[in-house]
Amino acid sequence: MADREPRDAARPQGTGRSLGSRAVGRPGAGRTGPGARERPQSLARPPALRPGDRVAVLSASSPASQAELAIGLDALRFAGLEPVIYPSATDGGSMRSYLAGDDKLRAGDLTGALTDPAIAGIVFATGGYGAQRTLAALDWDSLAGLPPKVLAGYSDVTAILEAFAARLGWASLHSPVVASSGDTAHYSFGSLLRVLLRPEQALITQYPQAVTLSGGIARGVTLGGNLTLLSSSVGTDTSLPARGAILLVEEVHEDSYRVDRMLTQLRRSGYLDGVAGIIGGTFGGCGEPALIEEILAERLGDLGVPLLAWANVGHGGYQQTYPIGIAAELDADAGTLRLLESPLVRRPAEH
Repeated sequence: MADREPRDAARPQGTGRSLGSRAVGRPGAGRTGPGARERPQSLARPPALRPGDRVAVLSASSPASQAELAIGLDALRFAGLEPVIYPSATDGGSMRSYLAGDDKLRAGDLTGALTDPAIAGIVFATGGYGAQRTLAALDWDSLAGLPPKVLAGYSDVTAILEAFAARLGWASLHSPVVASSGDTAHYSFGSLLRVLLRPEQALITQYPQAVTLSGGIARGVTLGGNLTLLSSSVGTDTSLPARGAILLVEEVHEDSYRVDRMLTQLRRSGYLDGVAGIIGGTFGGCGEPALIEEILAERLGDLGVPLLAWANVGHGGYQQTYPIGIAAELDADAGTLRLLESPLVRRPAEH
């Protein structure tokens, strides 16, 4: 397959915003010879974690199951990390049943963790609903100029990861949350810990159950996450359109017509203009697999980019961590994603 050149990817841009010096370059720019291509440029990568690091656990969304949270906290401790539990992680719905405290509490916890130099990173307690409200309550000026920290989570946390890419130019991790459960939680959480602690070992991801809907190789910068959150953020100042991106879309428990509607919204809004490649993740409870493949192929296939379905990223099953904001190469025929550099940066050894 080495004779196939990756497709060109133009640089992702926000809605009228700049990602500053971390803006993504074009793989096709600066060609110096046959097959020579400049690789895309990652966003600002956070430092990797080390045993002994203090990690914030908080919710930007809904209340976490305390039983599941306790198991996830132990998993972090077993890996040598020190979880620091913020009030939103234990709030049972003091404002509304579906919110982990009020917006001020959740935004305050997130800001506090980001600005505390003793906190090495944040692994979100859970998803649910409320992240977009948390973003609306953030004082972005207070975060300007901060060095990037690990942000890890998925589902509703998609809104947070996209916002920090769009507003601050940070890379992050689409990953399991602390309050994970089920028979496959050990696999999914192990995937996260590998990236957090040994990121150089996480450069190649294989999706053995993926279905190739459109073949080919594409280079771009990884973006995306939950389809509901991506579509509902369009038009806001925290949306980062997928131009030049290898885009992940995944969903859970949405009727098939709603999946169709959200993909149509992304197309009509221009969000998908210039996308380099697309990874369809899990779509559990969204309809028969054949129907989901049909919708993905019909709504996305004519974009002319490599397209996968059923990569094990997202809700349910053996979830693999998907770095956000990292230069990568998607081989849709082989069902692989190859990061062109480590998703996190090793910190210098302390003496």
